[in-house]
Amino acid sequence: MATKKAAKKSTKKAPAKKSTRKYSSAAGKQVKTEMHEMREGKLKSGRSGKKVTNPKQAIAIGLSEARKKGAKVPPNPNK
Repeated sequence: MATKKAAKKSTKKAPAKKSTRKYSSAAGKQVKTEMHEMREGKLKSGRSGKKVTNPKQAIAIGLSEARKKGAKVPPNPNK
């Protein structure tokens, strides 16, 4: 005879996961805009006004602009 413990199935549900998303969709849109400008050759950097050609720099500019607008973005690790 099988025991009652083996025949009984667990009915407990897993706890709901908390969202671990680091960047908001607004931040993603801002980065997308900056990347588009970089590809068109319109994106300029800071004080010097030099043309941005590095994609990583374009992403950094996009995240910085998103922070200024108040979007959900982690703080800059360099500061």
